[in-house]
Amino acid sequence: MPLEEQFIHMIRTHEGMLFKTSTVYTRTREDQQDLYQEIVVQLWRAFPRFRQESGISTWIYRIALNTAITHLRKAKRRKNEIPIDQLILQYTDNQDPVFEDRVKILYRYIEQLSDLDKGIMLLFLEDKSYEEIAEIIGISVSNVGTRLSRIRQKMKTQMTHE
Repeated sequence: MPLEEQFIHMIRTHEGMLFKTSTVYTRTREDQQDLYQEIVVQLWRAFPRFRQESGISTWIYRIALNTAITHLRKAKRRKNEIPIDQLILQYTDNQDPVFEDRVKILYRYIEQLSDLDKGIMLLFLEDKSYEEIAEIIGISVSNVGTRLSRIRQKMKTQMTHE
């Protein structure tokens, strides 16, 4: 299969993850679309050098999160805050209003996390193992466990106070 077809197949296979990543690190639909496009561009640039030393999803996450964090830092330099938009709900297949409300609440709490913790939670919500999260983020497995425990406790505390 030609390189371009392989790349297109890869993007289509992982578009949900790319959408979630671009949504978590942006506020508006336009910013989300810009970040999604930037992630795809960065993936295209790096695709010929992918050596399959790690899984394809690990490699994609690493590039997507690095691109998103870079995008976020650039935006912050312009004095713009980049919390989560409600766009994540447009991507869900579930039309259950209770489920959608819970997703809104969850992402409202996630938007308050640090850049690194947002990435960790995003990967955790994608059912990535601690080992995969550690490899993608570049921290130890025990640090992933510690951070996730602290994140969950922080979110639980915030939710019970509201």
